[in-house]
This record gives sequence, structure tokens and C-alpha cells, in this order.
Amino acid sequence: MKILVLADQKSKYLYDFYEPDKLKDIDLIISCGDLSPNYLSFFVTLCNVPLLYVRGNHDGRYETTPPDGCICIEDDIYVYEGIRILGLGGSMEYIPKASNQYSEKRMRKRVRKLGYKLWRHKGFDILVSHAPAYQVNDLEDLPHRGFKIFRTLMEKYEPAFFFHGHVHANYSRKFKREDMFGKTKIINGFEYCIVEYPAKEGTSRPEEESS
Repeated sequence: MKILVLADQKSKYLYDFYEPDKLKDIDLIISCGDLSPNYLSFFVTLCNVPLLYVRGNHDGRYETTPPDGCICIEDDIYVYEGIRILGLGGSMEYIPKASNQYSEKRMRKRVRKLGYKLWRHKGFDILVSHAPAYQVNDLEDLPHRGFKIFRTLMEKYEPAFFFHGHVHANYSRKFKREDMFGKTKIINGFEYCIVEYPAKEGTSRPEEESS
């Protein structure tokens, strides 16, 4: 299964110079936040595949203008073709009471509320967030610091993937498109990235294409 992961910045290659053949084999689209509703609606319309999304820290507009035809997976586990996908958007809180920003304590509370869903689905296969995990390709400044609870989730449930955004390629020379944390492959979806998800358990971990 090919998954198109989007985050933070429009892709000129895919959007301004759109050609159907570029995305003809995409089976699922996942947005990690900070993209305009119209941008997401463009892809879900032309690709004719499900588009799942979480909100970034700049996505307050989604409250009044959600992306048409797209599926919000915030605080939920969405199952597609047998793949369990957990969504936890937002960033670390750096502006008091701002929308889509959370302290570590509040993010942990969100995860606790997911206890029954995690039990019923017996975990999850992909974690989708906007922010990264703490000290796993995050930055030291508060706005771009990752969440410790994401590390806990990966340690406990060992998902195949963790998709996030928020840390842009031009923010640091240490930017990484991919990394590993335990058994979880981490993908920073900045702009776009195409991930091959294994069709069956036991297959080798996938390669990814990126902008």
C-alpha cells in the first residue's frame, strides 16, 4: 500500500505542476497538519482515495472551514484496509490557551481518554501527529519541542510507523526525513513523502520517497 504523507508546506511538484500519473498508485493520503483546507480537498478530489488528517498548531481555521471530503482522526483510531491509524494533532503549548496547542500534561490526558479504543483495537499500526516525539528529531525551542508521551506510545505499542510534521526542512541542518525509534520507523512528512506500507506482516520494512 502506498501512502502519501503531507505536512506544513504546499508541494509545487504535486500541486502547482499536478499530473495524474504522479499519484496514480496512491492508496491513502495522510496529512500531519498546517495545510489549508482547500489544499487537502484538492488531493482527495483528484486522487479519489481517503484523506485522513490531524490539525497542526496553525489549523484553527479547520473549526469553521474543515477540508471537504476529508476525515479527521483526532483522538481516534481509524482502520483502513486493516491498518490501525491513531491521530493526535497539535503542538507543544507556547501561547497560553491557543487552539491546537497542548502542554505535556494535557497531551497525556488525551492519550488516557483513548484507553478503551487502544484496548479494543489492540494497539495501533501508525501514529499520526503534527509534533514530533521528545528528543527524536524535535528542536530545543518550546514551540518545536516534541512530546514525551509519543515516546511512551511507541515503546508500549511498537507501531510500524510514526508520521509527523512541524519541524521544517529549513529549520535546522539536523533535519531528518526518516529515523528509527525502537521498532518504529519515523517519517517527517514536511511537504510530502510517499511511504510503502507492507502488504503483509513479516515483510521487510518499506522504503520511502520524498521531496
